[in-house]
Amino acid sequence: MLQNSKTNKPISLLCQSINIMTTLSQAYRDHPLIHLHHIVPLDFDSLRTVPDSHDWPHSSYDTLKLHTNGDVSIPLIDMSDPNVAMLIGNVCKTWGVFQLTNHGVPTSLVERAEAEAGRLFDLPMTRKLKALRAPGDATGYGLPRITPFFSKYMWHEGFTIMGSSAEHASQLWSSNYQPFCDVMEEYQKNMKSLAEKITHLILNFLKIPDDAEISNWLHSAGAAAACSTALQLNCYPRCPDPTRVMGLAPHTDTFLLTILHQSSTCGLQIFRDGFGWLPVTPVAGALVLNVGDLFHILSNGRFPNVLHRVVVDPTRRRLSMAYFFGPPPDFCVTPFNNPPESPRFRSVVVKEYVGLKAKNLECALSMIEI
Repeated sequence: MLQNSKTNKPISLLCQSINIMTTLSQAYRDHPLIHLHHIVPLDFDSLRTVPDSHDWPHSSYDTLKLHTNGDVSIPLIDMSDPNVAMLIGNVCKTWGVFQLTNHGVPTSLVERAEAEAGRLFDLPMTRKLKALRAPGDATGYGLPRITPFFSKYMWHEGFTIMGSSAEHASQLWSSNYQPFCDVMEEYQKNMKSLAEKITHLILNFLKIPDDAEISNWLHSAGAAAACSTALQLNCYPRCPDPTRVMGLAPHTDTFLLTILHQSSTCGLQIFRDGFGWLPVTPVAGALVLNVGDLFHILSNGRFPNVLHRVVVDPTRRRLSMAYFFGPPPDFCVTPFNNPPESPRFRSVVVKEYVGLKAKNLECALSMIEI
């Protein structure tokens, strides 16, 4: 086990001694986006051409081409399959991403949540800007947090929720915001329950014992209040020339798991070695799940953290809802080695990794490699 050079104590024990008090929103507040132009989206509905600020180099598409042959597709797993734990574990190991059916989240709830997200993005820009994310905050309306890392802006507007959405929703609708809040709260509860089930199956696949810290956290009575979770509502407006823009630039997700609902409009793509970019074609009733950086660390690199991006459509708006799930900000993630092998990463506290990712994006993992 890794030790601190000053105290000679195991790093994991040092991590245990930290009080679990920091919220995810507070962890992001330590690394604000300084410039307002990194937060404010364009009024896309008013545009007839692509402005230079959003005109991506053509090499963005040429360097990593889209794989268009029909012989490769994202794995589809049925949650009711008796071998679901093995299926999910193997897919996490070989792909890092899959689509899940029979997941238990009511279709009617997903449809209501998408409808409320659409109602939000249908608002006039002047109204949406009333709920603009502050430079020192992590919730509200605005551009993706990864915006400062790229020279061009993305064809995207989003709304981030961490816990209650009431504060920002009341700024969007003076009197009719409660339906939005109620649906988003119910949706988050269902996503959290599903994320816990999937995480439990994956920990069993990795043969992580019940007395391990990560297992204790997942099964603890206080887990309901001690998680890092966020719901990201995404809108990719139709674009007059989609070959010149990027809906969401290539990146990996920070936490353990991401659970994504995507509307029927195609746009999500994942990168797979040997093939390039693969489209994730929407499957009716299915949710897309992908491995994030923290599960990549926890699995000691066995699970790939999936590089993904979003392209846009010339005629239709695309909506998606991404739910991010992980341990609380003060939790220490340690690589688990079974069978025994040298750890590829040092142990890292979640909020420390959030900070590394906020400052370094895809270089964050290399900064904790051993």
